[in-house]
Amino acid sequence: MIPPSVFLLDERVFMTLGILRVAAVLEEAGVGVELLDLSGVKNFEEAVRDHVAASAVRCYGLTATTPQMPAAAKICAAIRSERPGARIILGGPHVTLVHAASLSEEKRGVSGRATAALGQLQQMFDVLVAGDGERAVFEALKAKPRKLIDGDDPRTVLFLRNQDLTALPFPARHLVDVDSYQYSVDGVRALSIIAQLGCPFGCGFCGGRMSPSLRRIRTRTSENVVQEMVHVYEEYGVTGFMFYDDELNVNPKIVELMELIGGAQQRLGVEFRLRGFVKAELFTDAQAAAMARAGFRWILTGFESGHERILANIQKRATRDDNTRCMAIARRHGLKVKALMSVGHPGESPETVRATRDWLLEVRPDDFDATVITTYPGTPYFDEAIETSPRVWTYTAKGGDRLHSLEVDYAQVAEYYKGVPGEYTSYTYTDHLSATELTRQRDWLEADVRAALGIPYHSAAPSVRYDHSMGQGAIPGNILRRTIPRVAA
Repeated sequence: MIPPSVFLLDERVFMTLGILRVAAVLEEAGVGVELLDLSGVKNFEEAVRDHVAASAVRCYGLTATTPQMPAAAKICAAIRSERPGARIILGGPHVTLVHAASLSEEKRGVSGRATAALGQLQQMFDVLVAGDGERAVFEALKAKPRKLIDGDDPRTVLFLRNQDLTALPFPARHLVDVDSYQYSVDGVRALSIIAQLGCPFGCGFCGGRMSPSLRRIRTRTSENVVQEMVHVYEEYGVTGFMFYDDELNVNPKIVELMELIGGAQQRLGVEFRLRGFVKAELFTDAQAAAMARAGFRWILTGFESGHERILANIQKRATRDDNTRCMAIARRHGLKVKALMSVGHPGESPETVRATRDWLLEVRPDDFDATVITTYPGTPYFDEAIETSPRVWTYTAKGGDRLHSLEVDYAQVAEYYKGVPGEYTSYTYTDHLSATELTRQRDWLEADVRAALGIPYHSAAPSVRYDHSMGQGAIPGNILRRTIPRVAA
């Protein structure tokens, strides 16, 4: 089951590829799979109860990011209400992050909020899978599985190496209603793809900095990535691709990959349009030229701030000059840039937010995003914070600037700051800006920059309702897709 992401403006943009890779591995082993995709479904609990009541399935697997946990908790309760004896497995980023954070607490000899969050998950779900799930899922399906299966430990066979990633079947996209996902790159319909895993950098706001599966760079061969692109083109007729890798250019073979993508287009007689993320200080003219030749029209970069002190507090490694240079390189090669910005880092003040505004107006990105930082488990902002007053946790940067965050029950609260303007909530504050002032500063930053650069706001997509009588939503196709088992599961 894929939980909804109620915090997003449009949930039917990028399908969840991780759980589709797990489904593909199960199919390859002859295990029958049903997939309930609840992305964008408003009355998702009703859909779950109806499906469970009508199905003979005894085992349910969910994936969840931290903001999806309130929905995952409701799904779990809905399954329990209809089938108390079912086995419910939770995997995905939230389990991985909480588990890594709890291991850190264990090493320090403390039992803190990560340990409590992990205990809450163990009470709620029958089996937890941390890290890579492609092999761990078979452990979770055993007659008597362990309560927590650690696919995040590089010392075990559950942790995937480069050759393992290359050998995996492609994500089982046929289990979702592909046509209901609407995304485009430069006016061309697109689907998402992941070429590599992991980001080695230590940004304070970023999750998984102590999780090997999220921190270590793991790559497939360039040939394998291109094979998946050709498969998606031939199966679904799309010529646009959004690369959802953390940072494409941490791969030393990025130019080789781009050349192979270009060669595939020549053989097929088509033109692809591509979009993806790059790390600013690693970006070069050679990379940009190769990406443009391969069909890239957009790049996205987490510049985060226009103030040097904030960049240092983030441990971003990229300076303001690095970020400006990245913009110039992209422009030289005809690549449009979406600048990903954030406010609420340690030391954030009205002055530093204005510096971010000024930098954006100076470099003039083609699009941008602005969020208030949240402190998820697995981020240094969470893992390295100490409780300074009841239910208030404080992270201190190397220079002494501080970030404060309120304790959150992740099973009840979607701790996020992204969605419909005017409905945002911040759970963080600094020594200079309260939580309320942070939201106001973010709103001012976005409104001012969009007005100055003529960049329109993104509109929210309407929610989809599951239809009880037909088992369908307003989207094309049934929200449940299944495969028939070749062997007894």
